[in-house]
Amino acid sequence: MKWTIRVKLNSKNPRVELINPHELAVSVSAPPVEGKANKQVIELLSAYFKVPKTQVKILKGESSKIKVVEISLD
Repeated sequence: MKWTIRVKLNSKNPRVELINPHELAVSVSAPPVEGKANKQVIELLSAYFKVPKTQVKILKGESSKIKVVEISLD
């Protein structure tokens, strides 16, 4: 399943919010340095969908606030 993710940086409360059926907002506290924010995005999405981190992949937008992420639910 593919999702469009809008990343909000420097949040005090990291969380995942549903915007519409194919888009999520992910608030992260990690800085966008050396992939730390992307790592936290993957951790939050794996907890939200209750899947291992290895099943969450960033397809587009590694260095952007808007990302396309694929989540394998099998």
